[in-house]
Amino acid sequence: MEGWAVLGGFSCAEDAIRVPYAARMTDDTTSATGVRRLVSGLGLLVTRTIGRWIPDPFVLAIGLTGLTAVLALALPGTFAGRDPDGPSKATLLLDAWWNGGLWKLLSFSMQMALVLVTGYALAASPPVRRAIDGLAALPRSAGTGAALVALVAVLTGLLNWGLALVVGALLARAVGRGLERRGLPCHYPLLAAAGYTGLLVWHGGFSGSAPLKMTTAAAAAEILPASIVAEHAADGIPLSQTLLSPMNLFVAIGLLVIVPIGAMLLTPIDRRELRSARDLGITFEADDDATTDVAGRDGILQTLLGLGLGVAFLAGFAIWIASDAGGIGRLGLDQINAAMFGLGLVLHGSPVRYLRAVEDAAKGCAGIIVQFPLYAGVMAMMSASGLLAMFADAANAMSTPGTLPLLTMSSAAVVNVFVPSGGGQWAVQGPIALTAGADAGVPLGKMVMSVAYGDQLTNMLQPFWALPLLAITGVKARDIVGYTTILMLLAGAWIGVGLVVF
Repeated sequence: MEGWAVLGGFSCAEDAIRVPYAARMTDDTTSATGVRRLVSGLGLLVTRTIGRWIPDPFVLAIGLTGLTAVLALALPGTFAGRDPDGPSKATLLLDAWWNGGLWKLLSFSMQMALVLVTGYALAASPPVRRAIDGLAALPRSAGTGAALVALVAVLTGLLNWGLALVVGALLARAVGRGLERRGLPCHYPLLAAAGYTGLLVWHGGFSGSAPLKMTTAAAAAEILPASIVAEHAADGIPLSQTLLSPMNLFVAIGLLVIVPIGAMLLTPIDRRELRSARDLGITFEADDDATTDVAGRDGILQTLLGLGLGVAFLAGFAIWIASDAGGIGRLGLDQINAAMFGLGLVLHGSPVRYLRAVEDAAKGCAGIIVQFPLYAGVMAMMSASGLLAMFADAANAMSTPGTLPLLTMSSAAVVNVFVPSGGGQWAVQGPIALTAGADAGVPLGKMVMSVAYGDQLTNMLQPFWALPLLAITGVKARDIVGYTTILMLLAGAWIGVGLVVF
């Protein structure tokens, strides 16, 4: 398609890079080709090195559980308030893991499972399938395909991370399928990585748990001492100082440009390095089965009941959006799941067809079911032992007012590898970061965003949130981690500039 508007600039840029010297009177010494060759080669190198050593996400979850336990028992200063005559460190740690951890994320696990199945089922409906396929037909090359997927993922990530996770995965799958069926070059691992980039920007968007949590004085009082609240946050920390601040707008707009361009540049120049879904042993035949027309098997009453339930879900969603307690800026998993549930029922037009799509999607929930309890246990051990506070304190101790935001972001990035939950991490690290910021004279809104930026960055290393995407696209974590690592470094450099300049 010659004149598509969404990524026309990317398409033209890639054409300028790809066409050889004989046709365009340029050679590999040109800056554009040199940059692309360097970036794409680096992506392949990282994928072949780091990717080779990245274990299955379940194995990684087990390993992080063991590593957290070892650090909690071996490092001096953990369990600082423990009674010497009371239970041992090992006993306290086991109690935190068993009683305070493992099962704390059960409701969250169900929410994430519903993100996967309702999103997949929605995409399997005939109207949405046609819309996704239409969008997926726009790219003419592997590079523009990756740029398109990244652009959509980042845009939706700034709106809501749950929406971005599903939309990015579904679009990556559709673009890969479309390029393959048209006989065009495709690098499917990069498409999947691009689909995950919504989680690289989410905490600076309108579903960011840390900035949204601090908008009222009551919420600030849950995090900060009363004296600091009275002096710095008597009315809370408004979004004008966090999400809508000049610094965050600078960061968000920059990432909206940098991430898609980075994804395009990571595309291997040598077509022999490209890997389609078929090359990875992934087929798309199940997509065709998901939209088989079975509406005729439903009676009129069944169809009306399905449509009625779908409309009820959507009406409830609309009322919540319009309410004082709701709104676009406070969208959460429950609201997203309800909307996708309702839309899926309405667009399928058949309860039977909808249920079959859900059954297909449920096959991908295995990782969520068995891994979330382990990560909940890691979170409990990190909190009970004091490891979280130790990580944050170490960064603060090495900082000055000028470097405190950067070091806070760095410590948050490390903590996120062990505690991949923005809300859970904020509850523990937030008080430390904001107290340090108040003492150093750093604006509290900037400290909120410093934690948020660090939390979102290392999502590109931590496969916790990628589980639904891996299930939908069919790739392995090792297939995408090289590309997400490079995009993480690019994003981290840009965010660092924002923290220094503003």
